[in-house]
Amino acid sequence: MGLVRIAVLVSGGGSNLQSLIDKIHGTYGEIVLVASNRKNAYGLERAKKAGIAAQVVSGEDYDEKLEALLREKEVDLVVLAGYLKKISPELVGRYKNKIINIHPSLIPSFSGEGCYGLKVHEMAVEYGVKISGATVHFVDENMDTGAIIAQRAVEVDWNDTPESLQAKVLKIEHEILAEAVKNYCLEKITVNGRIVAVKE
Repeated sequence: MGLVRIAVLVSGGGSNLQSLIDKIHGTYGEIVLVASNRKNAYGLERAKKAGIAAQVVSGEDYDEKLEALLREKEVDLVVLAGYLKKISPELVGRYKNKIINIHPSLIPSFSGEGCYGLKVHEMAVEYGVKISGATVHFVDENMDTGAIIAQRAVEVDWNDTPESLQAKVLKIEHEILAEAVKNYCLEKITVNGRIVAVKE
């Protein structure tokens, strides 16, 4: 059996993609496609530098185009790494427990519609929470509500700004997303309803 075939979807800089290229690609899984809904997403450049197929997907029949690409590349696992477009319920259904997302908070805090990027950290700082963090979860039909695979916390200091908190959280995003993808590739993850178990 070959390596797990991975597609990574990005909308921006792609630093989480870079972490997967560095820690997963060619070892535990093979990133066979990087796709973006934005033609100027720097993540596409990261893919090209690593010799990975990079594709912009846009237009009215967006979902059909994306699904056709995933089928063409025989993708086993889809990773959303800073991807700011909702996945269609049809695609979620076809790739049940095969789509993973990284979110920059401890879900269910600061998650759901409109909660992405720096906005999440602005909300956390404004609320005065003492810990925040990152969550890796499976994608379901709704926004940020799928079964949680991994979470890690960081302390929020009294003088943290949204930008400084974002930098802290991004560091652990890179760690836990790569760990979750590695565990998926090694078939260490089992899902029972909302409960995800990861074998040691």
